[in-house]
Amino acid sequence: MTTPELEEPEQSEQEAPAETEAPPPAPGPPKSRITWQKLTFLPAVIIAVLLATWLWFRQADLDTISENALSGGQVSKALWQQIKLVAISTFFVLIIAIPLGILLTRRAFRRGTPVAMAIANMGQATPAIGLLALLVIWLGTGTKAALIGIIIYAVLPVLSNTIAGLKANDPTLLEAARGIGMSPLGVLARVELPLAVPLILAGVRTALVLNVGTATLATFGGGGGLGVLITTGITTQRMPVLMLGSILTVALALLVDWLASLAELLLRPRGLEVGT
Repeated sequence: MTTPELEEPEQSEQEAPAETEAPPPAPGPPKSRITWQKLTFLPAVIIAVLLATWLWFRQADLDTISENALSGGQVSKALWQQIKLVAISTFFVLIIAIPLGILLTRRAFRRGTPVAMAIANMGQATPAIGLLALLVIWLGTGTKAALIGIIIYAVLPVLSNTIAGLKANDPTLLEAARGIGMSPLGVLARVELPLAVPLILAGVRTALVLNVGTATLATFGGGGGLGVLITTGITTQRMPVLMLGSILTVALALLVDWLASLAELLLRPRGLEVGT
């Protein structure tokens, strides 16, 4: 009598225990928007250039004409006039271009966008010196004509970037904001403008640098500024005076651009940064 072979129990395929997913790593501290390189590199370059210029002037043999052009606080006066021209013109550019850009993206005023952009393009397409000459003929010499010319020349980048930034917003986000009961003003202030901030700030940065360069032409309309040193150096053929005016203009433009880049980083909403 044969004994039945003991059948080995079939091993049921047991599912391997599911591997427990590792918990996501705890979020670390938010990355700093401004690195130490961003804070120190360009200012160090500007300081080095200004220091080298100062050392060169200390050992330079200046004649009487050059000394008269640079003495008596002429340099500090021209620099202060340049800063005032840039600050005042930028202020008026912002209060004109940004509200106008917002207005032109509203449904009731969209038809006026091509006309406004055409006028702004004409203002920048006109040579700055020619525009200033026309304003001097109309308003006479002085700071007023220079400021109006600088403002007209710098409106376009801020206006166009404001319109482009607001038009680039996702319509579904705007509909969602309206769907939760936001008023049109609330949608504009809490959704549209924050999303458009990067483009608007880029336009403001461009306008600032344009203003520094255009403000040097204010001297032809009696507005002062660092252009006084540049024109004096050219007309009297005094290279030290010309170099000082040019170096100070370049240094001021780089400083303004650096400050604008920091403001651009600080004011950018964190929700628009990748990986935050």
